[in-house]
Amino acid sequence: MRARWSVGALGALLFLVAGVSSGCGLLPRSGPAGDGVSGTPTGSGALASARPSGYGAVFLGVDECSSFGTSSFTEVPCTSERAAARVVARFDGTVAQGPLCPATTDFVLHISEQSPSSDEDGDGSVPQGYACMRNLEPPHPGDPGGGGGPRTIVGDCVYGSGDGQVRETACDGSGPRKPQYEVVKAASARAECPRDTALYVRLRGTDPVGCARRL
Repeated sequence: MRARWSVGALGALLFLVAGVSSGCGLLPRSGPAGDGVSGTPTGSGALASARPSGYGAVFLGVDECSSFGTSSFTEVPCTSERAAARVVARFDGTVAQGPLCPATTDFVLHISEQSPSSDEDGDGSVPQGYACMRNLEPPHPGDPGGGGGPRTIVGDCVYGSGDGQVRETACDGSGPRKPQYEVVKAASARAECPRDTALYVRLRGTDPVGCARRL
């Protein structure tokens, strides 16, 4: 029987889902562009169950799969009918300090606590980290124009949220908010954006300026 760690107990693995609807900073029209951070709004908390041996050396390692649930995510074999998403990248540490997830990541699972008594390699702890997840089947909110994902990328559409921020929405208009701008290019500086750029969106990575045109 697979044990489940209770919420609040020492050693629980707490997962937070990010990327249901990505928010991103709005670059001011004056001043340096800088390397901004595309926001990753916090979703519902989820509890991961302890897994038996035989799933690999790392909990939710690359190419392993998780289930979806209303209150928890469990590592399951990718051949299982419960498998819903696959790990496309896995990093130790925090999202803010670690490498970026692949551009078309659908959501991120944050491993935010440790277990001193039950872990994947017997050393007494599960390191803090995060797993970049891709749904096994559509929809893929992380795809360009998909309306979500933890990163804002070229091809995504955004709308003004009224608080100095812009947020992603589906380019095809299927989301709750109508798209107002489309990110058509990622640039290292605003001077590299097309002349018809109407909005500068703060991205992450080597090209931190998103050049967006009005729709």
